Amino acid sequence: MNFSLPAEILDYLAELDAFIEREIKPLEQQDDNVRFFDHRREWARTDFEAGGLPRKDWEALLLEARRRADKAGHLRFTLPREFGGSEGSALATAAIREHLASKGLGLHNDLQNESSIVGSFPWALAIRDFGTREQQHAYIPGLLDGSIGLAFGLTEPDHGSDATWMETTARRVEGGWRIDGEKMWNSRVHTASFDLIFARTDGARGDAQGITCFIVPTDADGFKVEEYLWTFNMPTDHARVSLTDVFVPDSAVLGKVGQGLKIAQHFVHENRIRQAASSLGAAQYCIDESVKYALERRPFGKALAVNQAIQWPLAELQTEAAMLRTFIRETAWLMDQLAKIEVAEQLSDRVAMCNYRANRLACQAADQAIQTHGGIGYSRHKPFEHIYRHHRRYRITEGSDEIQIRRIAAHMFGFIKSGGSRAAGSNR
Repeated sequence: MNFSLPAEILDYLAELDAFIEREIKPLEQQDDNVRFFDHRREWARTDFEAGGLPRKDWEALLLEARRRADKAGHLRFTLPREFGGSEGSALATAAIREHLASKGLGLHNDLQNESSIVGSFPWALAIRDFGTREQQHAYIPGLLDGSIGLAFGLTEPDHGSDATWMETTARRVEGGWRIDGEKMWNSRVHTASFDLIFARTDGARGDAQGITCFIVPTDADGFKVEEYLWTFNMPTDHARVSLTDVFVPDSAVLGKVGQGLKIAQHFVHENRIRQAASSLGAAQYCIDESVKYALERRPFGKALAVNQAIQWPLAELQTEAAMLRTFIRETAWLMDQLAKIEVAEQLSDRVAMCNYRANRLACQAADQAIQTHGGIGYSRHKPFEHIYRHHRRYRITEGSDEIQIRRIAAHMFGFIKSGGSRAAGSNR
């Protein structure tokens, strides 16, 4: 068995590095754009007088970086060829995400905004797979070129992981639907043209069936952004939204009526494996920077690195990173061997293992980097506090640690039945 990355992936990583040095680093340095990444980053990015939203010049810079990446043929790497992509594999994407995150903070890969020179387009694919031909023509081109923004409204003030208990409802009326309810942590609404709103249309509370996804214009009568929630890592783009008797036509239904949760789950596994790889890369950056600093710093006349109290925590983190790297790449490779429905049936426990352990590792590594660097590590002149604050979010969003551990246990104890035997690497 060959555990090395294929030559074509290694070559592409080198190509991305060259592009970053040629196109992205100069952009990051011009016009004091480095203020978005150095000790001023939180203040440079955040318009505190406008609800804590991202500043327009910050978002314009991210857009320009993505435009350059798209022109160079990198942004759509993961997409099918029909969308101008390269049909990048899950293994290649995981390797890229780890590689970019291991470089530290930079315009090439800003995880706080899910912005990268190798982009992620989950909703374009969801509309391709679930939308009507009219919806595909209306939304996909704009989602790809950035002219259309799409927000995601699943979570509610009183319902997070328990999405099947949502209280937002939609009732049939002549020509369409009327929607009432509230959504919480409704990301990207401030730039969104439309919001994917999930609402119960039939069935009992707690049923997975009976929830429908609607494409709701953000300028619809009765659609209101109540507030933007300030978070651990600012700026915020997470809104609390209310919908009061909002009308949408039948053409606004995405997918089948009553089967909206299939759309919400559509991108979960691919998104979680990408997130795991990014967290691993961020953890490796923290470890590497700590080792470098410990070798350079000389308190009491000797290198900090000679102290076992410094060596051992970093050695444990390095061990965890090495094991996770192999497991993440194997899981990504397995995903490439299966259809999406088979991934959900056969690999969801493995993907959950990758995700929660990698997210936890990123937080542990950032915390240890702060400790190793001492006072300067605690300051904003080092990126570790930013890395910690961002990756701490991943242990809650997209499925909390507890939800993912529960999924693993459900597979272990037979509460979730596998759809078939594993292609390889079974942990049963």
